[in-house]
Amino acid sequence: MAEDIRQNKIANFSGLAENSNGVTKTPAAMASKTGASKKLVIKNFKDRPKMTETYTEDTWLKLRDAVGAIQNSTSIKYNLEELYQAVENLCSYKVSPMLYKQLRQVCEDHVRAQIQQFKEDSLDNLSFLKRMNRCWQDHCRQTIMIRSIFLFLDRTYVLQNSLLPSIWDTGLELFRTHIVSDGVVQNRTVEGILEQIEQERNGETVDRSLLRSLLGMLSDLQVYKESFEQRFLMETNCLYAAEGQRLMLERDVPEYLHHVARRLEEENDRVISYLDQSTQKPLISAIEKQLLGEHMTAILQKGLSTLLDENRVTELTLLYQLFSKVKGGLPVLLQFWRDYIKVESFGGEVVGSPEKDKDMVQELLDFKDKMDHVAQRCFQRNETFINAMKEAFESFINKRPNKPAELIAKYVDSKLRAGNKEATEEELERILDKIMIIFRFIHGKDVFEAFYKKDLAKRLLVGKSASVDAEKSMLSKLKHECGAAFTSKLEGMFKDMELSKDIMIQFKQYMQNQSEPSNIELTVNILTMGYWPTYTPMEVHLPTEMVKLQEVFKMFYLGKHSGRKLQWQPTLGHAVLKAEFKEGKKELQVSLFQTLVLLMFNEGEEFTVEEIHTATGIEDGELRRTLQSLACGKARVLNKNPRGKDVEDGDRFNFNNDFKHKLFRIKINQIQMKETVEEQVSTTERVFQDRQYQIDAAVVRIMKMRKTLSHNLLVSELYNQLKFPVKPGDLKKRIESLIDRDYMERDKESPNQYHYVA
Repeated sequence: MAEDIRQNKIANFSGLAENSNGVTKTPAAMASKTGASKKLVIKNFKDRPKMTETYTEDTWLKLRDAVGAIQNSTSIKYNLEELYQAVENLCSYKVSPMLYKQLRQVCEDHVRAQIQQFKEDSLDNLSFLKRMNRCWQDHCRQTIMIRSIFLFLDRTYVLQNSLLPSIWDTGLELFRTHIVSDGVVQNRTVEGILEQIEQERNGETVDRSLLRSLLGMLSDLQVYKESFEQRFLMETNCLYAAEGQRLMLERDVPEYLHHVARRLEEENDRVISYLDQSTQKPLISAIEKQLLGEHMTAILQKGLSTLLDENRVTELTLLYQLFSKVKGGLPVLLQFWRDYIKVESFGGEVVGSPEKDKDMVQELLDFKDKMDHVAQRCFQRNETFINAMKEAFESFINKRPNKPAELIAKYVDSKLRAGNKEATEEELERILDKIMIIFRFIHGKDVFEAFYKKDLAKRLLVGKSASVDAEKSMLSKLKHECGAAFTSKLEGMFKDMELSKDIMIQFKQYMQNQSEPSNIELTVNILTMGYWPTYTPMEVHLPTEMVKLQEVFKMFYLGKHSGRKLQWQPTLGHAVLKAEFKEGKKELQVSLFQTLVLLMFNEGEEFTVEEIHTATGIEDGELRRTLQSLACGKARVLNKNPRGKDVEDGDRFNFNNDFKHKLFRIKINQIQMKETVEEQVSTTERVFQDRQYQIDAAVVRIMKMRKTLSHNLLVSELYNQLKFPVKPGDLKKRIESLIDRDYMERDKESPNQYHYVA
C-alpha cells in the first residue's frame, strides 16, 4: 500500500526527473518460502526529487493565467485541483516568498486599473453607488476564488509570517488603498449613501440591499467610522435639530410624541437593515437629544397638564418611556408631575375653595384614583413618582388646615349612615380603604377624630348606623393607622352601647317584678361621659309618667352601681307615639321634643308658640324647628295658623285630625338644623383646647427627663413628639404659661435656657 501511494505522489511531478523508488524489497522477502511472512521496509529518499529549471516559471505562468481569467470573469483553462497542487509543489520547494509577492503584484495591478471607471463625471450618485457595489462584489468574489487556489500558500507561508496579511486581507488592503481611499471616490460614495438615507427619511423608497452592501464594504475596509459615521451623525444632528424646532411649533404634544417614537423606530430599523451595529448608540442618542433633550421643558409646559386632565393614558405612557431614555428626563418629568398635583390640578383648587366643600372629598378620591392609575399604568409603578404624588397630596391638602379633616369625617358619616343605598358591603369597604389613603395625608388628625366622634355618637344613639361590621372595620383601620390611643374613646362608645343592651334586659326583668308596671316602655343608653362628645344639658318639662319612670330607672341603676351619677340628655331622646286620626290609628316615630309638643294636644285643641314654650320648657330655637317639622314638613300632624314655612311669634297650632298617610308607622324627621358655624367652631375650639393640654404635657414630660434644655432643642423635641401641626408662636405661649405656673423656669444668665422645677 505504501508503495502505491508514493508512486502516485511521484506521478504528479510531471517536470521532475525519474528516480529510484525509496521502497525496496528485502532478499528474504523475495525468496518465496512456504509459510514465511513477507516484510516491507520503508526508507527515506536518498536524494530529493529535483525541479526542472523552468518548472517554477511555467507553473507561475499557468497560475497567473488562472488569476487573470478569474479577474476578467472568463473560463479557467486548468483544473482547479491541478492549480492547487501546483501551488503546493511550489511551496514545498521554498518559492513561497516569490509566489506571494508575484500574486500580490498581479492583484494590485488589477485593482489599480479599476479606479478609472469611477472617474467619469457623467454618473449620477445612484449609478455611481451601483457601479461601486458591483466592483466591490466582483472584487470579493475574485479574492475568494484566488484564495481557494492559493489556499496552501495562505495556510503555510502566510500563517507562519505574522507580519504578512492573508490573501483575503491583502485583497481588502488593495481595494482600500487604490479605490476607497481615493478622495474623490470616497467622497462620492459617502455622499451617495447619505443622499439615499436622506431620501428614505423623507419617505421615499430606496434600495436597502445596496446600502447594506456598501456600508458593509466600508466596515470591512475599516474606514466606516472616519469616512461615513462621523458625517452621518453630524447630518443626523442637524436634520433632527431643525425638525425638532419646527415641529414643536407646529404640532401639539401628543402628535409630537408619536412622531418622536416613530422616528426612533425608523432609525432602529435602519440600524438593523443596513447600518453598522456600532452606530446604533450614538445615532439613537443624537435623535433623543435633538427631539427630546432640547425640548423637555417645552414639551412638559405645553402638554403635560392637558394629557393629565384628559387622562391620555397612551400618550402619558409614551411620554414616560421617551423621557426615561434621555439623561435627566425623569427628574424633570417628576418635578412637573409633582407641581401639577400641588398647584395646577383642580385638587389644590378644590381644597382652597370653600364653595366646593360639599364635593371636596369625593373629588379628592376621584383625583387620587386618577393619579394612581397614571402612576401604575403610565409611569410603570416607579416608586419615586408614587412617593412624589403622596408628598404633593399631603402638601396641597394641608394648605387649608383642619377643614379637609372635618369634611372627611362627615363624608365617612354619610357612607356609614343607614339609608346609604349606594354601596354593597364590598364597595363600602373599598370606599373606606380609599378614604384612609386620603386620611393619611392629613396633619390635624385630632380634628378628624372630634368630628368623627360626634357623628358616630349620632349614628349609634339614633340607631342610624348602616352596619356594625362596617363601623368596626373603620375603627380597626383608624386603630391600625393611628394607634390604640386614637381609637380608645371610640371603642368605649361601642362598649357603652353593648353594656346598655345588657342593662336594659336586666331592667325589663326588674320592671316585671314591680307592683305597678308602667304602660310606657323605657329604653336607656348609659353613656360614659369621657367617651362621648360633650352635650349641653337642657332642662325640659317632662310628663309625670316619664319623670316617674326615670326615677325608677335611677333607683335600679344606682342600686347596681353605687357612687355613679346619672345626667339625663333629653336632646338625644326619641319615642313612638300612638295617635288616632279620622283615617284610623297610626304610630308616630318622633324625637323627645316632638313628643312633648304632641302630648300637649291631649289636653287642648289649640296652642300658641308661647304657650307651648311655657309648657314644655324647650329652648326657643329648638322649639321652632320642632314645630316646623310637625306642621310644615311632609307629615303634617299639626296645622299652623297662619300658614307658612317659618314659625313666627303668635302662630297658633292645632291637631290635624284629617292627617292621612299610606304607612302605619310614620317617621317624622326633626328639621335638621344644618350644623351651625357656632357648632363647628365649638368642636374646633375643643380640639384646640385638647392640643394645648397635649403641648403642656409634652413640654413637662421632656423637661422632666432632660432637666435643662435650650429653647431651640425643646421646640425641636416637641415637633418630634406632637402629632398635629403647630406654630412656633403657639409653642412659645404654652412654654410661657408653664413658666407662670412654676412647672419650669428660665436660666437667670441665659434667657433661652430652661430648667425643670420639681
